[in-house]
Amino acid sequence: MPDRGGREPRAVRVRGRRLPALDGPVVLAAFAGWNDAGEAATGALAEVRRRSVATPFADIDPEDFLDFQAVRPTVGFDEDGERRIAWPHNRFSWARLDGSDRHIVLLEGTEPNYRWRTFTDSIVDFARDLGAELVVTLGALQIDVPHTRAVPVTGSSSSPDVTARLGLRPSTYEGPTGIVGVLHQACLSGGLPAVSLWAGVPHYLAGGPYHAAALALGERIVGLVGADIALDGLARRAAAQRDEIGELVADDEDLTAYVAELERRVDAAPEGDPPDTQVSGEQLAAEFQRYLRDRGSER
Repeated sequence: MPDRGGREPRAVRVRGRRLPALDGPVVLAAFAGWNDAGEAATGALAEVRRRSVATPFADIDPEDFLDFQAVRPTVGFDEDGERRIAWPHNRFSWARLDGSDRHIVLLEGTEPNYRWRTFTDSIVDFARDLGAELVVTLGALQIDVPHTRAVPVTGSSSSPDVTARLGLRPSTYEGPTGIVGVLHQACLSGGLPAVSLWAGVPHYLAGGPYHAAALALGERIVGLVGADIALDGLARRAAAQRDEIGELVADDEDLTAYVAELERRVDAAPEGDPPDTQVSGEQLAAEFQRYLRDRGSER
């Protein structure tokens, strides 16, 4: 489907015949899979989508990127009672949030099995076609942190300019990476400013969604775009889940002792640790808004 510039966005299928006209959009991306401990990244984006009533407008064709034996489609019935196949997807939607003069574009999907470079290059090309000001990737990983303390959220950027403007520290991580890391690097290589935000999930909470981490990322997203959006429903689910986890931990003496040890480590660490790259939501929001204003004045 040709875009407004007459080019064909690789692998991206636009619904309808044209792209929406967006004001300085910020692309927010999260993928189910290796990068999404506790379903925190996808959970945060899903909550923002629901609250903003975002409109789907494009998809990445899954045929060339997903192994359907590893990520299987599901069968079910639609609202008319017709049997339908639901295929794994990577879907774009857009919205303008209350309190913000910019649009957001949400990319929600599944980490691909194949052709990661083509996949990420297509996203970067499409983000440029939309006039994106920034790409924010979301991830979550399991770490040694107790569920009884605040969820650590780290922010990093591989772009020196963005790092300086947003007050972030460059990532020093070395090791295996997922599609979030590859997309982040593709943005840098393509000259598109990008920021990566990661939430820490207690490693002893294996399986299932961890609402506290989703809430922490959701709050950063709202602060980043300067929007007026309530996350009270997610906050209630996080509080209720914390009580449930507390009851389960209390029934296991070994786990109770282990959580207490994690609490001592966290409480004894210097302020801001762990991790030492943690950035406050207020600082991130203020620096981000200044960064966008500066970019606007340069155009």
